[in-house]
Amino acid sequence: MSHQEITIIGGGLAGCEAAWQSANLGIPVTLIEMKPHHFSPAHSLPSLAELVCSNSLRGAGLENAVGLLKEEMRRIGTLFMAAADATRVPAGGALAVDRELFSRFITEKIETHPLITVVREEVTEIPDKGIIILASGPLTSDPLARAISALTGPYLYFYDAIAPIVTAASVDMNTVFRASRYGKGDGDDYLNCPMSKEEYHAFIVELLAGDKVATRDFEKLIHFEGCMPVEEIASRGPDTLRFGPMKPVGLVDPRTGKEPHAVVQLRMENREATLYNLVGFQTKLTYPEQKRIFRMIPGLQQAEFARLGSMHRNTFINAPRILTETLQMKTVPRILFAGQITGVEGYVESAAMGFLAGITASLLIRHGAEATIPVPPATTAHGALIRHITEADPQHFQPMNVNYGLFPAITGKMKKAERRQRLAERALHDLDTWMASLPHRPSPDPA
Repeated sequence: MSHQEITIIGGGLAGCEAAWQSANLGIPVTLIEMKPHHFSPAHSLPSLAELVCSNSLRGAGLENAVGLLKEEMRRIGTLFMAAADATRVPAGGALAVDRELFSRFITEKIETHPLITVVREEVTEIPDKGIIILASGPLTSDPLARAISALTGPYLYFYDAIAPIVTAASVDMNTVFRASRYGKGDGDDYLNCPMSKEEYHAFIVELLAGDKVATRDFEKLIHFEGCMPVEEIASRGPDTLRFGPMKPVGLVDPRTGKEPHAVVQLRMENREATLYNLVGFQTKLTYPEQKRIFRMIPGLQQAEFARLGSMHRNTFINAPRILTETLQMKTVPRILFAGQITGVEGYVESAAMGFLAGITASLLIRHGAEATIPVPPATTAHGALIRHITEADPQHFQPMNVNYGLFPAITGKMKKAERRQRLAERALHDLDTWMASLPHRPSPDPA
């Protein structure tokens, strides 16, 4: 391994995108992928960039933040979007692809690139020299996970226990009230959704009866008491939640002057206070059931979910503690992380982080530690994701899909569709300006 080349560990979406961007900047790349010698429990194809769970890359229009992210990636010139557009299949308003053709497209481009060397072997130790991009994905092998953990310390996690997040604009502020238990903190750190006895028991009935996501064999786990699914807590007795995450103690509803029977607390998720987390509501309910049941909560009848809850196997780092905005480790800057292991969710988001890691690594090779790394502005989808994974509260950090709640707000009263349109227009304008700061890439045509 030359010190003038980049070593990328993991041949998924992020690793392949990082390799493509680096090689097209003239930097030799060694891409190491453990397939076909070793497969994760979820993978089956020997090719690179395998889509596991779905062939859908989600919404295509700019009314969805993921649609904006894809448009940014298309304008930037990513291999991911070239492959997606070349292998697209009909899916209404979504972008869906033929999974095998998609993977084959990317594999061929990577394996035939003159500056990319693909090595098929399992990595069990992180090289102690050179620029390294760790893009090993949510199912990182156990030996590599141990090596990464030696770098990160206690900030490598193996299971998501994710609570839903709602947009602040969709919360009925005439029903909820601001308060912290016993006035602690600033006294109004939380939004509180008060429940009467009748509302609480109706909610518990539906929570217990709701359809759950089946756990796959390789995801069997014992739930820790601190991250147990809310429906599992409810199954222990009708009042269990009232003495757990829904306890009303220390809270007084100013409308009644009394303590509610139960309370669902919403915690501010970002500094702009555009997103709120349902405290203690990690769940294995299916997505449709989450929307139906959680909208029974007073104040959330019209809730817009920026993220739905889940509990599944997922290897990710506590990025706000570990990474800079250039995806470099704060303690070992020659090591970068890319993809879902950084704390983004989704195929598109993972590939976007691969793009950014590839640009950063290439500039480090060219210019050394003094390299100026162009970071996308927070008004773009790329920048909004970077800001989330590097500036979120590390005490409560959880993986996140791109969503418009992560973007700096546009002030003024307007309908949701207009607000999103203006956010997208601003993002693409700012992206064009940012692209001018990127190094020139004399890339071969990926089509």
